[in-house]
Amino acid sequence: MPKSSNQKLKILCLLRILQDHTDETHMLSVSELISKLADMGISAERKTIYDDIETLRQFGFDIVMEKSKSYGYYIATRDFELPELKLLADAVQSSKFITERKTMQLIKKLEGLMSKHDAGKLRRQVYVQNRVKSMNESIYYSVDALHEAISEDKKISFKYSDYDIQKNQVFRRGGEAYIVSPAALTWNEENYYLIAYSEERRSIAHYRVDRMSNVHKLTETRSPEVSGFKLAEYSKKVFGMFGGEETEVKLRVNNKLIGGVIDRFGKDVIMVPDAENHFTIRVSVALSPIFYGWLFQFGDLCEILEPQSLKDDLIVKAKEFLARLENEAN
Repeated sequence: MPKSSNQKLKILCLLRILQDHTDETHMLSVSELISKLADMGISAERKTIYDDIETLRQFGFDIVMEKSKSYGYYIATRDFELPELKLLADAVQSSKFITERKTMQLIKKLEGLMSKHDAGKLRRQVYVQNRVKSMNESIYYSVDALHEAISEDKKISFKYSDYDIQKNQVFRRGGEAYIVSPAALTWNEENYYLIAYSEERRSIAHYRVDRMSNVHKLTETRSPEVSGFKLAEYSKKVFGMFGGEETEVKLRVNNKLIGGVIDRFGKDVIMVPDAENHFTIRVSVALSPIFYGWLFQFGDLCEILEPQSLKDDLIVKAKEFLARLENEAN
């Protein structure tokens, strides 16, 4: 049989057919493999198919021959199993900072890692969700630039924006560039944040990456303030990425909240038993509305012991809140 001009591609095309069309419940016989190769303009004989499959096996591909009514071949092992790909698809779909357009592109690429039969299962799973997505398509390039600047110990510049009531992008500071020393990237409350040292503010600050644009790595070396920055410790102090004055607080907590305290401050937090059903902790936190909300949700199960200034501040805020409610009721 005369060979077609695509013979050199035969073994690669055979591999692609097996990857796209076979799995443990979908096999292809040698005749079917020959037919699909013919659809791609490649002629093949049974013996060469056997030889090519054996070559692929020797290279490391787990190709299994199933003996049922007729012989069939399928890819038995892949880099990612279907449950793993479903997990990755869910993570992509639920990420607010990934735009809808990029979400579908990434899901499509994940589908390429499984057979076409399983790809349908993945699509059915991700379409169930209906989450708010970012509108900033440049975020992927921003993240890349930020990682590069951190690894090369360089400062960055960027513009930072909000949205007005018409949903138009409005740059803060009139579009003037921010210049900071990037320390780390972190994920919090479904958003991607840059943690950086701002010499202008003389403190560590954080910025929503999806609100950053025109991100550029500078030639200037980062501030020594980011040396030894510990993201885990910072995350324990900052609630919901709302900044505030860092203060050491002492709390008396009911034992029912042990899990919540560990979730918030980690297993290293020192819990000192206090009476039969309580314990006390000392932690440094950034005082913010999110921290106050964290406290209020526990009601009388969590009591502030120190500092007195925090107790006084919360009393004032509670009275102001009650006064607003009374005014609205009247």
